[in-house]
Amino acid sequence: MVDVTGAAGGIRTLIPARIDRLPWSRFHTRMVVALGVAWILDGLEITVASAVADTLTEPEALQLSSAAVGFLATVYLAGEVAGALLFGSLSDRLGRRRLFVVTLGVYLVGSGLTAFTLGGGAGWLAFLYLTRFIAGMGIGGEYAAINSAIDELIPARYRGRVDIAVNGTYWAGAILGTLGSYILLNRVSLDLGWRLGFLIGPVLGLVIVLVRRDLPESPRWQIMHGRSEAAEASITAIEREVAATGVRLPPVEESRAIDITPADQIGYRALTRILFREYPSRAVLGASLMISQSFLYNAIFFTYTLVLGKFYDVPSTATPLYLIAFAVGNLLGPLLIGRFFDTVGRRVMIAGTYIGSGALLAFSACLFYSGALNAITQTVCWCVIFFFASAGASAAYLTVSEIFPLEVRAKAIAVFFAIAQCFGALGPVIYGALIGDGTSPGGLFAGYLVGAGVMIAGGVIAYRLAVDAEGRALEDIAPPLSATVRTPAHDPH
Repeated sequence: MVDVTGAAGGIRTLIPARIDRLPWSRFHTRMVVALGVAWILDGLEITVASAVADTLTEPEALQLSSAAVGFLATVYLAGEVAGALLFGSLSDRLGRRRLFVVTLGVYLVGSGLTAFTLGGGAGWLAFLYLTRFIAGMGIGGEYAAINSAIDELIPARYRGRVDIAVNGTYWAGAILGTLGSYILLNRVSLDLGWRLGFLIGPVLGLVIVLVRRDLPESPRWQIMHGRSEAAEASITAIEREVAATGVRLPPVEESRAIDITPADQIGYRALTRILFREYPSRAVLGASLMISQSFLYNAIFFTYTLVLGKFYDVPSTATPLYLIAFAVGNLLGPLLIGRFFDTVGRRVMIAGTYIGSGALLAFSACLFYSGALNAITQTVCWCVIFFFASAGASAAYLTVSEIFPLEVRAKAIAVFFAIAQCFGALGPVIYGALIGDGTSPGGLFAGYLVGAGVMIAGGVIAYRLAVDAEGRALEDIAPPLSATVRTPAHDPH
């Protein structure tokens, strides 16, 4: 099964097939735990920042203005976009392993330094914004590098459910952040409590750094970049660890080999040409799924407590309990129905979760407008809606990470992530204005219908354009640009 380099520099390889034929093992579990923490950290980071926002305006803390606190979220978002684009490019160029160590380190530095902001003056405020930007860069880079690594190392028959479950663990981080912030802000002095809140993530991250150091580079990335000896060493080590569990690995048929000739590095300009010339409908699909889920999530999640307070008179001290219920619903969706994306199929499940959650949101909007809901029943409605929407949103990340060639995978994820975040940033602004002082539900009712329409439109596009990727090797879904024989430059789906 050793790869052979031809005279012209070409490589005939069975490595993708060898990865896909592996049974599930301790190696895969260890890899998913080590890499999947990225989403837990993002959920934790955003939840902590939201929970301590009001605290940062207090004299006992930094005594910031509401506008200054609100800008923290904008800076963090900008950092995520910048980090995704920068580290996504570096991940395609330098490898997955280097970047999933570097990006976690960047996050640790940024979030850790946030806790050491000593005052609210101009200098310290600039320092605070810088640390939030750095933390955001680390998390944005994680999205690009980690999704690529997971998809390239997970056997094809497990890829959908694993990727969706991992992306869904964002909400485990939200639960952890909510509980941690609630305890710290109520049991510890304000000035110390918010600082400790921002240190929860770095403490968890330090533990994960030790685990990530032992993970191998993606053999797929290595072979596509002409590093056949390193790729052989990586896949052999993985196979040895799997075989040590007593599993007998079947041989791989020679017919599953692919021939590649490593190509030059591809920048974002060339990526744009690839997306819109070779895969235009896939580009539309990826953008539609990412934009629709980002708009809906940011619109609902970041105004969640406002709705509870303005329309249902829930005191701010009680909102964490409602947030935990919301997060639990979001976490259970990907975990419980993720496997159906591998069995029923991508097209039906993505379209179903998007259209279903949109229809449920429209129905709950009518109940809200008629005054039929209270704080508890409204939360129940949101839990049911986002049980399905969360699985769909996770599938959006899965989609953009598996339908484009390996050489541009991380950059493609970064581009669609950046686009989604830019559109998603509009949601809280628009819905915050629609909420107003909470005296008129009409504006928010209309906003909910718009959000429902956006999700349904995303589902319809998914049904028309989705790629039937379940159980298929990544190289069959999108042939590598370095493959000697590629399908004609058209956009199959």
